[in-house]
Amino acid sequence: MLTVDFDRLRVGRRTRFIDVGAGAGRHSYEALRRGADVTAFDMDEVELKAVDDMFGAMDEVGEVPPGGSAQVKVGTILDMPYDDGSFDVVLASEILEHVPEIDQAVAELVRITAPGGILAITVPRWLPERICWALSDEYHANEGGHIRIFKADELQAKVESHGLVTTHRHHAHALHSPYWWLKCAVGVERDQHPLVRGYHRLLVWDMMKAPRTTRLAERALDPVIGKSVALYFSKPF
Repeated sequence: MLTVDFDRLRVGRRTRFIDVGAGAGRHSYEALRRGADVTAFDMDEVELKAVDDMFGAMDEVGEVPPGGSAQVKVGTILDMPYDDGSFDVVLASEILEHVPEIDQAVAELVRITAPGGILAITVPRWLPERICWALSDEYHANEGGHIRIFKADELQAKVESHGLVTTHRHHAHALHSPYWWLKCAVGVERDQHPLVRGYHRLLVWDMMKAPRTTRLAERALDPVIGKSVALYFSKPF
């Protein structure tokens, strides 16, 4: 399940790509399939071990084009161990809502983006997120949870203040918003609640089968209740 448009990111063979806050690696795997030079960067060493294992498995079954490579790196977004302009594409997907030091984090993302490169940021969208917060304190008031609700215009202005230029903005994952509203309404840990379990099965079916009906429905609903907002920026030469 990808939140960003990889064609818009122009990820291809030997693109220097870093997935900041890579988590389980979904975006890193897509970049590697396109032949990029991928770095999956995250604070969670255990999760990155699983990502590294998957990189190896992809190579073994021939999913990595010639020239593609991948590595994992444990670290913090507040002090990334890379020179200025190290990456052609920098992605930070669903990570900034967890970071108290937002200005420092944005500055680091901008710093490691190469002149002429692309920075893409995705965060939970204001309206769906606000509903989740209203329904459940448990959703956000926990260690490592969401500490802020972004307004896209404000985040966009913050990145632009570093000299980057906004190139595009879109919303994603509309079908996931009702799922999280259900979880917040019945209790975020109650995964076996019949409504939550049933909706989760629907989401898994949709991801596996990608039927035309739900794809069209989500495309129509994304501008209204899309769970995430994706922002794309270019860094001038």
